[in-house]
Amino acid sequence: MWLWHDVDLLAFHVDAVRVSPEPFRAEDQFTPLALELSRQAAANVSALREKFQALPDVARYLTSRPVRRGFLWDCFDAGIAAALVGDWDTARDQFERVLREDPLAPWMVEAQEKARELHALAPDREAVTAWVARAVDSCRNKLGLDPVPLAIS
Repeated sequence: MWLWHDVDLLAFHVDAVRVSPEPFRAEDQFTPLALELSRQAAANVSALREKFQALPDVARYLTSRPVRRGFLWDCFDAGIAAALVGDWDTARDQFERVLREDPLAPWMVEAQEKARELHALAPDREAVTAWVARAVDSCRNKLGLDPVPLAIS
């Protein structure tokens, strides 16, 4: 989950193994299922930590995905990651793609407002970093997570 989205819910922004719901049969069925789910979650966390060891890894992943019309969050995320690693041309291109989407819902208008702000900030890595730090801090608070210092280098 990219915490710069500043939302109050958990989301899956990177493909991960997801488990389908299990129909209820009896209470004792859930202990082994919960244990297996926790094992899978731990393995997924380890795989994601290996895949995204540093910010350039995140930027490479996000900017290498094919552009899909109607999936403005892909470009939004790629724009932020590119700006954070100093790739301003890619960042601005990604934010421009967000701005070209038809805002069919209020959340899209809000996303485009953020993209417009970030497009202007893109050449100023410190300003983008400050924007991301505020968004991540706010998101962590909304999710009930402890604050942590954001280390972007």
